[in-house]
Amino acid sequence: MAEDNDPESQTEDPTQKRLDEALERGDVAKSQEINTWFVIAGGTLVVSSFSGSIGGGLVTPMRNLLANSWMIKTDGRSLLALMQQLELVVLAAVGVPLLMLALAAIAGNMLQHRLVWSAESLKPKFSKLSPAAGFKRIFGKQAAANFLKGLGKLIALGAVMTMILWPERHRMEAMVKLDPSAMLGATTSMTIHLLGAVVAALAIVAIADYFFQYRSWFQRQKMSLQEIKEEFKQSEGDPHIKGKIRQLRQQRAKKRMMAAVPKASVIITNPTHYSVALSYERGMSAPICVAKGVDNLAFKIREIAREHDIPIVENVPLARSLYATVEIDQEIPVEYYHAVAEVIGYVVRLKRGFGAGRG
Repeated sequence: MAEDNDPESQTEDPTQKRLDEALERGDVAKSQEINTWFVIAGGTLVVSSFSGSIGGGLVTPMRNLLANSWMIKTDGRSLLALMQQLELVVLAAVGVPLLMLALAAIAGNMLQHRLVWSAESLKPKFSKLSPAAGFKRIFGKQAAANFLKGLGKLIALGAVMTMILWPERHRMEAMVKLDPSAMLGATTSMTIHLLGAVVAALAIVAIADYFFQYRSWFQRQKMSLQEIKEEFKQSEGDPHIKGKIRQLRQQRAKKRMMAAVPKASVIITNPTHYSVALSYERGMSAPICVAKGVDNLAFKIREIAREHDIPIVENVPLARSLYATVEIDQEIPVEYYHAVAEVIGYVVRLKRGFGAGRG
């Protein structure tokens, strides 16, 4: 893992594979302040939108309960039924607001990263028992950042509450003389105003904390050059093994190519460097290259051709051009049809003349 290595050697940006592995472990960039902000913002929305309905949904049943308390049966079954009725009343009143708060908490996580299921954090880690690791957690950079963040939140919230409540101090003193119903409306209005200001202040703290947490997380994922090399070996394979496999494939391809030389119709050659073996039969659209080589391989092609009495025609520019442009088992390019046709025609006439001479 990135955190187990020497931080000074981790100078390279993490690969996508490293980031994916961190996500699978549940190691993600996460700011708790974002979650807190979403919950408080959801609570503010609940108070502003549902405070009246929640109060009405609870006040009426409770009032009826107190007014008819003398009729309540005190045996076990009756009390159990009463508790169930009260549970339904409470759920009906606060069910939607609680659901909104739960969705706000989930949204705070989903906004930062996609849903992650990992048991990595549940596994015991003996490194956490280390006194040095504990000292680092208490006095490290993350602890200092958390302390400054908490101090900043206290200052920001204190300033916001002072700005909101100080102008209302005389009104708050007068509330003790108000009717409870009137006091409830005044305190609700003041609470919504205060929560709105708190949400605005915490938004700045949450955004700043998220960028800090993301930067810290990204730094933890950084890799050393050795780690990048090891990952490349794992994903792409060991270069030495790949080179060996490539060499074996080339050897097999060379054997197949040399085995096809006896099937060639003509060998077009530059006597010192290039040899290209072409095969042509009546009915084919164009000659096909069955073998080609340079230097030692070209000499071997000519040697096999002599063993099987395959005509060898010297044409320096044509041999060079065919070697550079045509691949094994491919037809020759159109621009060489005329030149190759002359060569094959020459070979056909040569064979006919040789056959006539023998007759």
